[in-house]
Amino acid sequence: MNYRAMEAKNNILRERTFAFAIRCINLYRYLVEEKKEFVISKQMLRAGTSIGANYREAQNAESTNDFIHKLGIAQKECDETMYWLEILQAAYLLDQNTFDSIYKDASEILKMIKSSILTTKQKQA
Repeated sequence: MNYRAMEAKNNILRERTFAFAIRCINLYRYLVEEKKEFVISKQMLRAGTSIGANYREAQNAESTNDFIHKLGIAQKECDETMYWLEILQAAYLLDQNTFDSIYKDASEILKMIKSSILTTKQKQA
């Protein structure tokens, strides 16, 4: 992948993780105000907003290994967010359309992060 393609991919991931964090904030507000759910929604909020924060940290990594490490944290936070979303859906706190939409976003972000990690590791080898 050339530099421009990598830079475009990074910008897309930056935008996607930011937009996802906003979705998590809005979902948290809904869950607290409408469903009176405070515990699981807070966990989802923390993990969901952490993805983009860790991605931003990766952009300022001090080394390739640091970059991979920070992306690895973002990957874990994304997977954790998906877990909390699954719990919320299984507990009937999310309707199917809302769940499908936000879960799809999380899944796509997770794939992009994994791809970035693998590409970086391959370049490093």
